[in-house]
Amino acid sequence: MFGYCPWSAIDLVSTHQGCSKRYGFIHVNRDEFDLKDMKRSKKKSFFWYNELIAKNGEK
Repeated sequence: MFGYCPWSAIDLVSTHQGCSKRYGFIHVNRDEFDLKDMKRSKKKSFFWYNELIAKNGEK
């Protein structure tokens, strides 16, 4: 792989499939029809990407 570009840092809800498909490193507590409390929490991918950056892409 030559590079990686994340789509979005926080959840980007796919309008095509409602809230079932999410993109991003940070989860936003909401669903398709209820915004709930909109609390943010880090996903596993957040920590993966953080480590990737810290190691400058090296294994």
